[in-house]
Amino acid sequence: MSLHKAPIVSDLNKQTLVTLRTLSASSDANPGSLKNYEKLGGYAQFKRIVTDKVKATDIITEVKTSGLRGRGGAGFPTGLKWSFMPRYFDGTKYLVCNTDEGEPGTFKDRDIIRYNPHQLIEGMAIAAYTLGARVGYNYIHGEIWEDYEIFEEALDEARKAGYLGENLFGTNFCFDLYAVHGYGAYICGEETALIESIEGKKGQPRFKPPFPASYGVFGKPTNVNNTESYASIPWILQHGGQAFQDLGVSNSGGTKLFSVSGHVEKPGNYEVKMGTPFIDLLEMAGGIWKGRTLKAVIPGGPSTAVMPASAILGATMDYEGLSKAGSSLGAGSMIVMDDTTCMVTTLKRLSYFFYEESCGQCTPCREGTGWVYRVIKRIVDGEGKMEDLDLLTDISNNISGRTICALGEAAATPVLSFIKHFRPEFEYYIQHGKSMVTGK
Repeated sequence: MSLHKAPIVSDLNKQTLVTLRTLSASSDANPGSLKNYEKLGGYAQFKRIVTDKVKATDIITEVKTSGLRGRGGAGFPTGLKWSFMPRYFDGTKYLVCNTDEGEPGTFKDRDIIRYNPHQLIEGMAIAAYTLGARVGYNYIHGEIWEDYEIFEEALDEARKAGYLGENLFGTNFCFDLYAVHGYGAYICGEETALIESIEGKKGQPRFKPPFPASYGVFGKPTNVNNTESYASIPWILQHGGQAFQDLGVSNSGGTKLFSVSGHVEKPGNYEVKMGTPFIDLLEMAGGIWKGRTLKAVIPGGPSTAVMPASAILGATMDYEGLSKAGSSLGAGSMIVMDDTTCMVTTLKRLSYFFYEESCGQCTPCREGTGWVYRVIKRIVDGEGKMEDLDLLTDISNNISGRTICALGEAAATPVLSFIKHFRPEFEYYIQHGKSMVTGK
């Protein structure tokens, strides 16, 4: 996978998240510096809210109006999630940011903490004020150490400038934020496994209910949101929730960062309005590389269903648009495949990922993911049988919906969708012991 060092920006957005990063990058060697962020009006909304003692209910209403939905993959309405936090609680409440993006093809959140960490800090500080949290954690994926260090430096800047700590802006509001370095486990992207890891335990999902809003970090009320979700908050409060909603489409407000990788000329992160046609986003990424033809796209990361070219070409990049086309938005991790791609060997690689990343807590996932991988490997090794396709479908259906967290369903989705859309390739591989596409 290749990733541009600077974010890619479309002309559609003039004052949005990526634009802020680009403006700051052009004016200083350190694009994530506090000085540059303040020049762009950074922390102004946080200071206004705290000093003016803006009502928490008014902030939540604005976030609901914005139509912002969780940008980590689940797509749950952010404002509604905030309203679940108990307003009156005699004790410490916590705030958690999920920057543990470990799914293949996902690399947007690390760009936020790399290029504009202060917008994330401000968004979390506003959320903390709104929800009455005194302590926050940003859980950062274990394989991006350099970005973790950048965020630590930004936290130090914010503390010294009086944006984090005790009695902020001369009021009685106190909030501090800490970075937590994970160890690269995909399962810790699940919010309750992440909480377990913060507490120093093995990263395994908890049964729900209770949900984190009532029983989260150290058993206290906790709000968990994705990096991009929190980073969207300052813009929403500066320009208004309706302005953010108007950037998108019905039920999919605002803009969205898409991590585009695979067989395109210009892989990278692109921020576009929700509802942007897929073909427009593909054009921004330079189109299919080497003059080849589009074969398939995984629109939101491997936990979302693969889509053949015929299905994706007419789709729009939003929750409803992709759902109608037969997949889902996920985290916006778009993996593009050209006509030289063997779907059988691709599925083998994806199934191995889910097999390796299963935490092993639930029997259907622990045993099923390994079984799926071994069957697909058998096909690739030239020892497959026609009944293996029905077996793979049966195993996947028995994993999905039978686990504590969504990893089981995520592991089943690519198997079911690959076989559904590209069954002739699997049958050919079984019959001839080699790929229909590559001849190997």
